[in-house]
Amino acid sequence: MRVWPAFIIALVLGGPFCSAVVDAQEKAKVVRIGWLGDSVALHLREPFHQGMRDLGYVEGRNLVIERRYAEGRLERYPALASELVALKVDVIVASAGTPAALAAKQATGTLPIVFIGVGDPVTSGLVTSLARPGGNVTGLSVIAPELISKRLELLTQVVPGVSRIASLWRPGALEERTERDRLERAEVAGRALGVRLQFVEARSPTELDRAFSDITRARAGALIDLEGIVFWSERKRLVELAARHRLPAVYPVRDFVDVGGLMSYGADRADLFRRAATYVDRLLKGAKPSDLPVEQPTKFELVINVKAAKAIGLEVPASLLARADQVVER
Repeated sequence: MRVWPAFIIALVLGGPFCSAVVDAQEKAKVVRIGWLGDSVALHLREPFHQGMRDLGYVEGRNLVIERRYAEGRLERYPALASELVALKVDVIVASAGTPAALAAKQATGTLPIVFIGVGDPVTSGLVTSLARPGGNVTGLSVIAPELISKRLELLTQVVPGVSRIASLWRPGALEERTERDRLERAEVAGRALGVRLQFVEARSPTELDRAFSDITRARAGALIDLEGIVFWSERKRLVELAARHRLPAVYPVRDFVDVGGLMSYGADRADLFRRAATYVDRLLKGAKPSDLPVEQPTKFELVINVKAAKAIGLEVPASLLARADQVVER
């Protein structure tokens, strides 16, 4: 009978035990995520949390999320991002578009960063290219080149014969090149549809009343909100001003329609937040941000509020209602 050496017996018998210990240690490991965003978008946290749960991460068990909110004040993002870096989180999720993502990138060149809802990450300087980000930042963009043109087209269908459309924007909210590209793209799209765009600035929420007075004096027949995320915290007030001035308006995200706005067309943001969890998971498992391509939206939604339309004496064409992903009637 062969006599096995003691160390081999120990290795064989201990193998399953050692494997179980390693598995238990991996399951017990707690990961820390830094969440940089704005509290006005709290409802979008749940799709992200669900995405994380689907991947095995449960807050309070093996996941800790350190949250920092700018409360609508863009200037707070740099300090908040630095706080998250100091906490030594494993990944930072910049969930409030370009301003949050830029602040996170400026705060650290080493911690992995996943952005959600950035307009143009290349011209903003966040990544080198969509396919090869090239640094410590990657994520999900909300901009597809045709979106501005599509929103303007929707306005011309809702307001047949409209000749002037006001374009609300906030100077300095985006990187200069991105900002210039956005305005030029809107102007080109307007010309193609035979409408003239009136660019109206609002540098802060206190200037919104003045901006709408300018729009009224210029006799604009409709409104497009070019910035979306920038005016997010003031969305209810912006929607009320549009209704008061009887201006049909189209917005980039459905949050504006949810508080009484007429119409929105853009990326399904709940889907973006859910997909962001996949990025975080891959980074936690060792992937490099530089190797994870930036995703552009593939799922878009058109939401129309017929009650808001009736309130300003507007009848939305049946053909457009039939194309809507959701029609709000209350």
